[in-house]
Amino acid sequence: MTQTLKVNEIHATLQGEGGRAGRSCALVRLTGCNLRCVWCDTAYAYDQGREMALEEVVAEVARLGRPMVLVTGGEPLLQPATPALLSRLCDNDHEVLLETNGSKDISVADRRVIRCLDVKCPGSGAADSFLWSNLDRLGPTDEVKFVLADRADYEYARRIIDRHELPRRCEAILTPAAGLLAPAELAKWMLGDAALPGRVRLGLQLHKIIWPDADRGV
Repeated sequence: MTQTLKVNEIHATLQGEGGRAGRSCALVRLTGCNLRCVWCDTAYAYDQGREMALEEVVAEVARLGRPMVLVTGGEPLLQPATPALLSRLCDNDHEVLLETNGSKDISVADRRVIRCLDVKCPGSGAADSFLWSNLDRLGPTDEVKFVLADRADYEYARRIIDRHELPRRCEAILTPAAGLLAPAELAKWMLGDAALPGRVRLGLQLHKIIWPDADRGV
């Protein structure tokens, strides 16, 4: 039986966040999300999209000709065919990134995939959704991201970083929520935090800087 996915958009772009920010990639945005974060900037992916056969998605990615592929959403792990898509992209020698909100078991993803895990802070309104066992599944190529709306979110992220020794597992990234927390303010907190582990970095959303007026397609 042909596996299908509901796809919101596929296009070439620059990776906007994380340790690989700025690199050219093919973006595959899948439809559907089980959360409603207050600062969400991709609400159009909640339900908009079209059904595509898995092989159609793989062919469209190949047509874009980018070695790196980002599979995101919405929440991509809601769709049963997503693990098969990730494996097919890896088989085609792509460097594959999976962006997930952390509410679903990431062990279903091929071990060749770079998992980019978004730990929801209280300011998101979705902190209770996180599957904490996912942190134990992270490896050195994976990433953990915290989107921060205020100082309370920063303190929450610091507790999680320390409690789970995240810098020993993977890279941890603190990102200011656009329009809610100024990057300079977050930078000041980090610089004043002498106990902050060295592998924790400040991450900015490059796509919002490069294309500030674009709501989608970036």
